[in-house]
Amino acid sequence: MFEKLVYICSPYHGVMERNRLNAVEYCEYAAQMGVIPLAPHTIFTQYLDDDVPSQREVGLKMGLELLRRCDELWVFGSVITEGMEQEIIEANISQIPIRLLPDFNIHQETPLEPDEADLQFEL
Repeated sequence: MFEKLVYICSPYHGVMERNRLNAVEYCEYAAQMGVIPLAPHTIFTQYLDDDVPSQREVGLKMGLELLRRCDELWVFGSVITEGMEQEIIEANISQIPIRLLPDFNIHQETPLEPDEADLQFEL
């Protein structure tokens, strides 16, 4: 059933609680699409403080290491943050397929067709 491990790329910094809830919603959507979602920013922030630069850097580095082990990167939302940009660059370097998923697809619960959102995302 769950054939792919998918890295969930979405904003966190800023309105953190809203962004955390959005990330959880994105994970729910991804699981419904039949993949295993991984959103490190919902995990690492339980013990790393995103407002402490050294801890944020550790979280970003750990996230990039996890990304290298994933089958795809799914980018959610309409804003690309600095951390998301690093993840997109790493996915391109590592030749990991990237899917761009605007929020309206999630809220409509539109199933994602296999190649519908595939793209090479360059910054």
